[in-house]
Amino acid sequence: MNLPLRMSNMLLLLNVILTLWVCCAHGRGKTCDFPEIKHGSIYNENRYKKIFPADVGKYFYYTCEHSFVTPSQSLWTRINCTEEGWSPTPKCLRQCFFPWVENGQSTSSGQTHREGDIVHIVCDTGYSLPNGQSNITCGERGWSSPPECRHVYPRGRCGPPPPIDNGDTVSFPLSQYPPGSAVEYQCQAYYVLQGNRHIVCRNGEWSEPPKCLDACVISEEMMKQHNIQLKWRDDKKLYTRTDDTIEFTCKRGYRPTTPIRTFRTTCHEGKVVYPHCE
Repeated sequence: MNLPLRMSNMLLLLNVILTLWVCCAHGRGKTCDFPEIKHGSIYNENRYKKIFPADVGKYFYYTCEHSFVTPSQSLWTRINCTEEGWSPTPKCLRQCFFPWVENGQSTSSGQTHREGDIVHIVCDTGYSLPNGQSNITCGERGWSSPPECRHVYPRGRCGPPPPIDNGDTVSFPLSQYPPGSAVEYQCQAYYVLQGNRHIVCRNGEWSEPPKCLDACVISEEMMKQHNIQLKWRDDKKLYTRTDDTIEFTCKRGYRPTTPIRTFRTTCHEGKVVYPHCE
């Protein structure tokens, strides 16, 4: 075999080897990043998270939070790392239970639906879903609107104003209100009103009512457990409103075991974080 032919063969062989090496190296370079699964997690996540990125061919199992389910509806679903990424794409879909509809009917009553499902509701005569719609959709946060058929009042009138916890309307409620009517709310003692205290009847629907935020009750028993007392008052039981400031001090003979800043705290919707002394 002459020299030029031998050189040609050697170059061809080198080209084949180089091509194979590039292909193999390219395959080894493909990895999958840690799968961020909204409303879900992979099996033993805290342990396996340290080994990412994962090589092609690796596989893991993931599960979903309560009220969510994988597309296969299995408790644990396998995902594989491929050159195109995770297969199948991990996702968690919301589950929405459809109850029995008062003043209406639906073939979905008593069934559980998944995110994206649309349910048709037929309301009885004189009743309607909010905004006159006939369908509701299961979304990430639940049903797009409550599956309730409400009484429809003539010519855009509204029924009695909606009740609120720890509060009521200033005036005695009527059975019907004409469009444009306004109703005022007030809260019980020590409860703080959040939102607009007036609601208005528009197109047969009331605007959103306010809320009455819980008051805080600080009793002698709770202070005794923490070896503390009120700094400026001698009351055995104190009611305080949301956002009000409360100051404590240690009882005689005790020392603070929590930071000094915790002895000046704030009532937040019925909850108080107590300091402690020993």
